[in-house]
Amino acid sequence: MIARGRWVAVIAWVVLGGGGCGGHEAEVRQRAQQNERSRALAGSDRSRCDATAPNREASEYDTSGDHVPDVRKVFLRAGEAPLTRLVLICREADLNGDGTKDVVRYYNDEGRPLREEADRNFDGQMDEVNFFERGRVVRQEVDSNRDGRVDTKVFYAEGLPQRSERDTRARSTQTQWRPDTWEYFEEGRMVRMGVDLDGDGRVDRWDRDETLARSESILPGVEDDDVVSEEPDAGVTDAGRAARDAGRRR
Repeated sequence: MIARGRWVAVIAWVVLGGGGCGGHEAEVRQRAQQNERSRALAGSDRSRCDATAPNREASEYDTSGDHVPDVRKVFLRAGEAPLTRLVLICREADLNGDGTKDVVRYYNDEGRPLREEADRNFDGQMDEVNFFERGRVVRQEVDSNRDGRVDTKVFYAEGLPQRSERDTRARSTQTQWRPDTWEYFEEGRMVRMGVDLDGDGRVDRWDRDETLARSESILPGVEDDDVVSEEPDAGVTDAGRAARDAGRRR
């Protein structure tokens, strides 16, 4: 009876996982799969931060918890020993886990951001670029139609958009920017838009925010380009001026 009881205990121990061996084997298989995925991604990874130049070194981080690095930082070793320090000059991130870096930010030698490029639709092509000055975005360039060329530029001040320029007809080239729509903002809200209808690079039609138009007492049908002079007597003859002055004296 004792021997039979021991066999029952052994069988139960095996069925229930061998005292944890089954769980251990599953963990081993999972780690093997993760390592295989890591090697595959490493082989296909397209890094955008250059760590091969002198006095540079790179570090990788796993921020998603899948044991695959998705953030890479490149540092510059600045200064002379023993006062050498590491300055971040480039940071790139893989947002969707496909092995390709989707956002990369470049810094100057002082660690201040200079430019950030992003692939917002994950097609492998950067379609948005932000330019920084003193740590804040001052200009954004966007390829909204995915043709590989910038078609929208937005200019910022104090973190808010001030003006945008758009090339809706795809006439711009790498060397010449040819917008046909201009938008102006106040406190983040668009208040005026100008459109070039004939392609000569000048605004042919202005559309305004009605509230702003009333507050500025803009006359209906009178545009900025219609004003030829701000002098009150411009175009008035001597006789006309004399008649006007006589009328005032009355």
